[in-house]
Amino acid sequence: MIHFSDVVLRYPRAPKPAVDGVTLDAPRGAITAIVGPNGSGKSTLVRAIATALRPTKGTIRVFGNDTRSDSGAVRESIALVGHATGVYEDLTVIENLRFACKMAGEPHDDARLLAVLERVGLAHEANARGRELSAGQQRRIALSRVLLRPVRLLLLDEPYTSFDDDGVASVNDMLVDLRARGGSAIVITHEMERVRGIIDGTVRLDAGLLFEPSLTPTGAMPAFKAVRHG
Repeated sequence: MIHFSDVVLRYPRAPKPAVDGVTLDAPRGAITAIVGPNGSGKSTLVRAIATALRPTKGTIRVFGNDTRSDSGAVRESIALVGHATGVYEDLTVIENLRFACKMAGEPHDDARLLAVLERVGLAHEANARGRELSAGQQRRIALSRVLLRPVRLLLLDEPYTSFDDDGVASVNDMLVDLRARGGSAIVITHEMERVRGIIDGTVRLDAGLLFEPSLTPTGAMPAFKAVRHG
């Protein structure tokens, strides 16, 4: 699904790379967690997969497409939910989804949009304006946008932030359903107890360097070996 070959990602004027020489293969049809301390390069890695950042060195391929030369093909197959929810606070919940559909060239029948909102537990707030919602409810809007079109790869950066137990269940149901349909997911999280039981593998980053990835049976937490690539 995803292949990193000696990837370096450096921000302008930064004293050292955010990601430094990572070589990694993430399997197709799996939910892979990325863990590590703050500043370890996790979000940078995911932004590069999403083509928001170009590698300073090395190659990233997503479903065989190079993120530099085939960025359009990569974007068509993925969805990213990052730290920012992207909610327009002056629009209602359903208006936010209508706008997202319009921008993506997708049909925006209200019955379909309400069904999507029902899946994330937000149908009862369809006519509430974004500014009237809690942080957790705004994150539910971000999740609902993922359901508007079929994707092969879902990228989630700390998806459980601000969520109650029902919100956590919505995220995990979405991940399990995606995998059942043959899709894949990368999940950045500090809350391993919330993904334990559904993940297929775990990768650890620290200071931009990769500790040897250890694929595990679903739900198991690996003991990482201090072997670094790059």
